[in-house]
Amino acid sequence: MSQLRAAAAAGGLRWSSGRAVPAARRSRKGASPRGGTAAPPPTPHVFSDPAEIGALRRNLLAWYDRCKRDLPWRTLAATEPDADRRAYAVWVSEIMLQQTQVATVIDYYNRWMQKWPTLQALAQASLEEVNELWAGLGYYSRGKRLQEAAKKVVSELAGRMPRTAEDLQKLLPGVGRYTAGAIASISYGQVRAGCQWTHLPSLPPSPAPGTVLLAGVTSQGLPGAVFDSACPLLCGACHPLPSLACGSASCVSPLCPGSAPAPCIAGSTGTSQRGNSGSWSQATGVVDGNVIRVLCRLRCIGADSSSPAVIDQLWDMANALVDRSRPGDFNQALMELGATVCVPKAPLCGECPVKQHCQARCRVEKELAFASQKLFGKPTPVPDVEDCGVGGCPLCPPATEPWDSSLGVTNFPRKAAKKQPRVARTATCVLERRGCHGAPEYLIVQRPSSGLLAGLWEFPSLPLDQDLQEEKQREALADHLRAWTGWPVVAGGLRFVGEVVHIFSHIHQTYVVYSLTLDGDVTLDTALSPSRWVTEEGFHASAVSTAMKKVLKAREKQRGEESSSGKGSKRKRGTKPQGASSTRPGTQLSLRAFLRPPTSP
Repeated sequence: MSQLRAAAAAGGLRWSSGRAVPAARRSRKGASPRGGTAAPPPTPHVFSDPAEIGALRRNLLAWYDRCKRDLPWRTLAATEPDADRRAYAVWVSEIMLQQTQVATVIDYYNRWMQKWPTLQALAQASLEEVNELWAGLGYYSRGKRLQEAAKKVVSELAGRMPRTAEDLQKLLPGVGRYTAGAIASISYGQVRAGCQWTHLPSLPPSPAPGTVLLAGVTSQGLPGAVFDSACPLLCGACHPLPSLACGSASCVSPLCPGSAPAPCIAGSTGTSQRGNSGSWSQATGVVDGNVIRVLCRLRCIGADSSSPAVIDQLWDMANALVDRSRPGDFNQALMELGATVCVPKAPLCGECPVKQHCQARCRVEKELAFASQKLFGKPTPVPDVEDCGVGGCPLCPPATEPWDSSLGVTNFPRKAAKKQPRVARTATCVLERRGCHGAPEYLIVQRPSSGLLAGLWEFPSLPLDQDLQEEKQREALADHLRAWTGWPVVAGGLRFVGEVVHIFSHIHQTYVVYSLTLDGDVTLDTALSPSRWVTEEGFHASAVSTAMKKVLKAREKQRGEESSSGKGSKRKRGTKPQGASSTRPGTQLSLRAFLRPPTSP
């Protein structure tokens, strides 16, 4: 091993995570850089068997072909011949699907693609139009960044989408590592640039027949070597040398004398014959929440799945597993598996197409077998369900959070405790007036162009201190409305509607809702913020948040209750007015009434 390290160093390489890498190699954007002394991950936490990887790919893709959901963006990706329109269709879906369920996205996606079927159409739209269509989908900055990126593609890139994951991430605002990988693999069928074939000095002595060489290391008698710095599975180690081992003319190793260039198991497409230099591109994997869950269970990764070190390892694994011939389908299959079978709670392990590769399930089965033997009084050897056996393993569950038998495979993945959302209170006033046809109209104002709910419309609102008393809340809101509308608003004129709670990703927001009906016209100070009067229909057609829709619903409920009480008390069901007959013609008598003696006239 020391000779191998020395040879790597002589070739201008350094040793990292169990393999040689270029000394000047830069870390990937969005991932932590690898230190030169990092230890390789323990074998139980990686896929190191080429046969297992091949079987997993085949099983997963066969399942996906049978069971995949019919989704509009998949149809477009499969049928659209134009690469730019295809990439745009995938891009829109991936942005909408961030933190949002598929069932919610479908209607928004169809309406979006109908209104803006191309990048050029979206680039010409206004932000107001984008916000109106996005209203209710949440995380509103996504739509804004999507449109900004579309404008950039049209104005700076001549309407042509970047063709690699690296360029997608680098050139498009709002596109991160996952989104770039998804667009590249699904729309283009990969496309991530690799490094160069690298020649290294030969190592004496020649390996014995059957020896598998490490990446970047060749033997005497094989002039030159292939070094794949992007292959997490050690490309050179994953191929036997036919001249020394199998002797098959069909061997796929680019090291094979006389063999044709072919892919390694990690998906790298070789372009050079033995002893020559060249370049290649590598299929691109993806890592989202569903993929994290699947991979952590497949390989019993119990460390904090949100930590940079674990995320980096998962990206390596995803890039290694992705099928080179069908990268887009494979990535979608892995995500589909996590969304429909390997779900967070109550996973359908019996229906999983890759259950034979799942170490979490294997661990559960061993514990069940052990418990069964113990129950029937049979000899009970110590169950082999311990962690990987490497002391202080960075990928095993921490000692403070040991395996919980009651959770089964849902022991994985593990996440750090969520930070408690910030608590906020806001006074909101539903200002209304009678419209020209008698229907109520509401005053809405536009929020600032940056920050939470940027550019959306809302009822006039004022942030409140947490410990402010109700009387003070009214006074503060009345002062705010008086200064803004010029109307002589008094605190006593504000009618309390109720409190509406809405949970944002990081804020527990309570709206203290009041209403105020104005009898005359109001001159608004447009310098403070844009505003307008809208009908109920216009309100729902505007770019308003789900929280504001809840506020209006609370006000409408109060108005309905007022209307009911104004009509007087209703006669209770089943009661009769005074003097009415006890029975009506055709009414069936009860048994008690039938047996009662007749009354005298």
